[in-house]
Amino acid sequence: MRTHESIALGIPEIQLPKEGLDLTKWAVVACDQFTSEPAYWEKVAALVGDAPSALNLIYPEVYLDEKDEEARIARIRDHMKLYIEKGLFLSFEGFVYVERTTGSRTRKGLMVCLDLEQYDFRLGSKSLIRATEGTILERIPPRVRIREGAPLEIPHIMVLIDDPEKTVIGPLGRKKEGQTKIYDFDLMMNSGHLSGFRVDSPELEARLVRSLEALADPGTFAKKYGLAPGTPVLLYAMGDGNHSLATAKTIWEKTKAKALDKRAIMDSPLRYALVELVNLHDEALIFEPIHRVLFDLAPGRNVIGELLSFYKGRSLYSDVCSGQEMQTVVDSQQGSPHTIGVIAGEGFGLVKISRPEANLPVGTLQNFLDVFMKDKGAKAIDYVHGTESVVQLGSRRNAVGFYLPALNKNDLFKTVILDGVLPRKTFSMGEAWEKRFYMEARRLT
Repeated sequence: MRTHESIALGIPEIQLPKEGLDLTKWAVVACDQFTSEPAYWEKVAALVGDAPSALNLIYPEVYLDEKDEEARIARIRDHMKLYIEKGLFLSFEGFVYVERTTGSRTRKGLMVCLDLEQYDFRLGSKSLIRATEGTILERIPPRVRIREGAPLEIPHIMVLIDDPEKTVIGPLGRKKEGQTKIYDFDLMMNSGHLSGFRVDSPELEARLVRSLEALADPGTFAKKYGLAPGTPVLLYAMGDGNHSLATAKTIWEKTKAKALDKRAIMDSPLRYALVELVNLHDEALIFEPIHRVLFDLAPGRNVIGELLSFYKGRSLYSDVCSGQEMQTVVDSQQGSPHTIGVIAGEGFGLVKISRPEANLPVGTLQNFLDVFMKDKGAKAIDYVHGTESVVQLGSRRNAVGFYLPALNKNDLFKTVILDGVLPRKTFSMGEAWEKRFYMEARRLT
């Protein structure tokens, strides 16, 4: 693999479904979406049928609690090997410029490899590649069992760059007609359209590398954010797929530790992870909040009463007439107090917390929910995307939903640089159906 270590970048060996396969059936949404909606995944399975599909190469998290986890993982491995043996992939080396259209918006991206040697998801990290949200460590082991020893990776990871002048990905869009189009099709489940172009121009490749090097210049970086000289550079910030990249990092560290030849192992494909780079300043990139839903509340537990008691003396609950009123009040808040929407079977409400310790409403809520769940106040918690989903799920019997405001995306990089990672599940780049669909793959063995 050709690499540029100073910017943690590798030019990937891409595996794409060969010509003639039904790409609408091949590409499926990220495995961590619709996790409380098995009906969605049942529809996907019915649509795919027996056709070759990324559905057979991933583990939808809606099924993570099933009893035959190892059997499903074995089937995933078998399908990876089968697809390779049957020659279902075409291979080439190079970046891929991606356009994802949803409605009237088109998000641009770039498929690259990132060097896991320069990624650290731990709190306080100062690495070139950083997590933006807290990593839930207990979510890593199941993912390790899926990826470890697998012959392929097929990612839904999206990583952000802060490039207001659009110097990295912008020129690729303007020059796309001169590049080789490698796919162009409608996504399943009314999820928009996906197009991909091979970046086969050496001049364009060299230009984007220079642009990333310019963003990573320590002097430019410090001036951009008003930081002290010598502040460690943050070039790549996690957008989606935080736990998938943390899983790749975990496996890489284990592989290094076991290797007898410490020099040779540094050339292993496991050192890198395939991701899609997206510019924070892409007009089509919308930050959506991630809401919370509690299921199967324990007998005798009053979650709203306990939330008010948790913030005793500075909390207030009020009913509202509609979901729209709740949404308007929550979305329009600024500073203190923190306002959180409540959805339950009996209707909608608002909780206001004055003098909050956390910077964001999501942190104020999560501090309580961590204690409530540790005390077995509910059987399960889910993190859901979209107003419709949180209202539908929160209105179920013995459930409650919490509606949260969106993060201003322009604050992301500086917040991570100055304050460290945000509370886990703070933001989502679009709603569930707008997430990255699995398309490109890369050989790991």
